[in-house]
Amino acid sequence: MVNTGYGSREETTGTSARLKDQPIGERPRERLIERGAQALSPAELIAILVRTGLRGLNAVDIGKQLIQKFGSLGAMARASVDELQCIRGIGRDKAVTLVAAFTLASKMAEELQRESPVLDNPEAIVLLLREQNRLKDVETFQILLLNTRRRLIRVEQVSQGTLDTILVHPREVFKSAIAARAAAVVLVHNHPSGDPAPSEADIKVTRDLIRAGQLLKIEVLDHVILGRATRDRPKDYMSLRELGYFYS
Repeated sequence: MVNTGYGSREETTGTSARLKDQPIGERPRERLIERGAQALSPAELIAILVRTGLRGLNAVDIGKQLIQKFGSLGAMARASVDELQCIRGIGRDKAVTLVAAFTLASKMAEELQRESPVLDNPEAIVLLLREQNRLKDVETFQILLLNTRRRLIRVEQVSQGTLDTILVHPREVFKSAIAARAAAVVLVHNHPSGDPAPSEADIKVTRDLIRAGQLLKIEVLDHVILGRATRDRPKDYMSLRELGYFYS
């Protein structure tokens, strides 16, 4: 039977695997109410979003299959509606719900930008931008405009490229900085491959922008490249200042 996501007969005539046949204390919704969302596993949280399962496969099982298929929540968050529907039990409506939930989390992260945090170290910069960049599948170059106290004025997207290349011109970078009367900027871009190691082009762009900033009396504090952590590489970013490409 084709799964349309609208509640097919398979979803309503399941076996003992159905969540409603389990003890109340083991059902995700009830556990969330009683113990809080943090007590639930990722698969259980996904189950609340997808709501129903299939015959012999409940919503938690589908959540586990999604995580297994994509390998991580980050990869799942980057998946399209069509890609999510490749999982048995995920129809159009459920896929749309999942995409909406992940996008909402990304937009919530963007709200942190309006709280004007102090951004004087790479960790603070990554914390601010990690989630919204995690979903991007092309390189996107951004600048953080900072005041004299290193507090955020705003984040500007300068350019967006193909899978592995971007074009950045000093004029584009510093136009917004001048208009905002920024005292300093931080350069940030993502590597969709997940490896945050800088390329030769990244290093050259950084040095060109440092020199341009010196002429304009706008300090380039750092260039942070965002990637994804792995078992062998626990940090999901690299700071070109920490790597020694900035001059003190």
